[in-house]
Amino acid sequence: MLNTGEDYVKDASALALAALGWVLADERRAHRFLDLTGLSPDGLRESIGEISTHRAVLDFLSQHEPDLLGAAEALDVPPETLVAARKDLRR
Repeated sequence: MLNTGEDYVKDASALALAALGWVLADERRAHRFLDLTGLSPDGLRESIGEISTHRAVLDFLSQHEPDLLGAAEALDVPPETLVAARKDLRR
């Protein structure tokens, strides 16, 4: 079965939301995410369904290898899958 571009975005967004759960599970990491993205907790809640927020999550992970590796392990995916999802959301 061939995935359309829309399917890739849905899969990448689902992965980004799962990764966001991992990010938010640690208070220090969650604060760093909010500080680096400029999002407030309310802003994050309001924008959780937006592609730009999904990109921000994957950008955050991609810019700090220990977080990328930790999220990949927690989500049981190769780190490359998270990086690929980031690229899919940039299409």
